[in-house]
Amino acid sequence: MPNWLSSINDNTKETRYNNNMDNETNNAEFREFPKIARLSRECVITEKLDGTNGQICITEDGKFKVGSRSRWIFPYDDNYGFARWAYDNKDELMGLGVGRHFGEWWGQGIQRKYGMTEKRWSLFNVGRWCLHGAEPLVTLTADPRVSRTQDMLPACCSLVPVLFRGLFTTDAIDKAIGNLKDFGSIASPGFMKPEGVVCYHAAGNYLFKKTIEGDEAPKGKLL
Repeated sequence: MPNWLSSINDNTKETRYNNNMDNETNNAEFREFPKIARLSRECVITEKLDGTNGQICITEDGKFKVGSRSRWIFPYDDNYGFARWAYDNKDELMGLGVGRHFGEWWGQGIQRKYGMTEKRWSLFNVGRWCLHGAEPLVTLTADPRVSRTQDMLPACCSLVPVLFRGLFTTDAIDKAIGNLKDFGSIASPGFMKPEGVVCYHAAGNYLFKKTIEGDEAPKGKLL
């Protein structure tokens, strides 16, 4: 093949390649690389409760829905009685307002049982909520320049216990774990087999967990 013809073929291939790349670029939505949160920022460490996940969903048009971790539940198709409790307390729970509200349904007959004779629903969002009758705190949000005053929970609701608020360090997590091991559950005083902690990192807007036993093992692989 003459050199000039080979050069034309190579140029044609390159043009086709560039055209294909242009088409792919034109059809793709641009996504920027996300900003990286700073690690040494506010965190909240709470006691991790060993129960079952429960959510209350209140829609803009006033509908009331109850869920477990993976499905909607009802008093006739329940999850450890959470739906029955929720519908029995619907009037109070509507005070949570529009949105999805997540918490742990725990206590009597559920997982560790905690030596309790009742079940409780403890919400996870300790930044937004304070217990009924408690003094609301001013807390930080994911944007450290913005703070908010807590809202008060309905009387029928609980909160996961706060073990630490402050600058994130692994020492703070280790200390919280050590205190649970030595002194037992804060949520159920006297119960000496608590599960562990959850750490909420405000700047990263992310949750991490650490358990007292079997933290190195994948979920479902504990001996």
